[in-house]
Amino acid sequence: MATQQMAAKKDKQEQINLRPLGNRVLVRRLKQEETLKGGILLPETAKKKQEQAEVVAIGTGKKDKNGNLIPISVKVGDIILMEKYSGQEVTLNDQEYIILRADDLIAIVEQ
Repeated sequence: MATQQMAAKKDKQEQINLRPLGNRVLVRRLKQEETLKGGILLPETAKKKQEQAEVVAIGTGKKDKNGNLIPISVKVGDIILMEKYSGQEVTLNDQEYIILRADDLIAIVEQ
């Protein structure tokens, strides 16, 4: 079962032909629950944007004053928390993504 999930993730990653430059990260928002605990369905307009996202691709990193490369501290597949209104939304293959600076990442969600 786990190998099927890994293969499905790999297929999703291979379909994306966009690689962020420098200190940027490409993420996909996680799906929000459609119903509340009491069973109430939320209409599309009542849903707030999810601040959790999955890292899909990363850039090479940022250079310091001496020209040394500072790598990005997340890897593909990490679940992260990001600033609420940060980044640039893009649509690729009918899927919505966000390109944002690594500085806009708040935390990695440990599972």
